[in-house]
Amino acid sequence: MQEDWKIQGQCICREFKFANFREAMSFMFMIAFEAEQMDHHPDWKNVYNKVLIELTTHDKGCVSDKDYALAAKIDEIYSRYQVKTA
Repeated sequence: MQEDWKIQGQCICREFKFANFREAMSFMFMIAFEAEQMDHHPDWKNVYNKVLIELTTHDKGCVSDKDYALAAKIDEIYSRYQVKTA
């Protein structure tokens, strides 16, 4: 998991930026497959080229190993994008 993830309350969160809406939605779609396979789903929000993701283990009420594992997968997916905005 990269250092860009921040602890905020009972979750870890990170904002991702893309060149456009299509890339942001593609990113979310790829995460959806991983999350479903892991049976661990993010809380997220998309506004045009930005995706804000919050991870927490709801049944525990805190961050768990599941969150860190999904965060690592999300970072791996994000690394595939060549064009990112600053």
